[in-house]
Amino acid sequence: MIGICSDHAGYELKEYIKTYLSEKGLAYQDFGAYSAESSDYPDFAHPLAEAIEKGEVYPGIAVCGSGIGISITLNKHQGVRAALCWNHEIASLSRHHNDANVLVLPGRFIEREEAAKAIDVFLNTPFDGGRHQARIDKIPVRECR
Repeated sequence: MIGICSDHAGYELKEYIKTYLSEKGLAYQDFGAYSAESSDYPDFAHPLAEAIEKGEVYPGIAVCGSGIGISITLNKHQGVRAALCWNHEIASLSRHHNDANVLVLPGRFIEREEAAKAIDVFLNTPFDGGRHQARIDKIPVRECR
């Protein structure tokens, strides 16, 4: 089950993504926004991130105007590696090298065709592991002793 969310600025692209995923036969859970009415991205990013951390959805796709605000919010969660990707090449690297588990798209700055390519690449690219795993292991914040 793929988790998806957006704010108002990403709503139109999120609705397109829902149609795109449905056409591919992929199940998703929509965490909002549910309209283009002004909204706050944390209200939708936190529930998506919590569902990822609990293993209820994987991976996630998130959209806001620039992709920056929603990325910042998602990445506050220890179990989330949200990658802001403005093209399919970056989406590929986010999976190969970073094992990203949320694809973030900049709704106001990406065309639907490129967003679809980025989604396909993100969903079908494996993590390389190896030396990249050691880096990922260093990401979580650990308490000082």
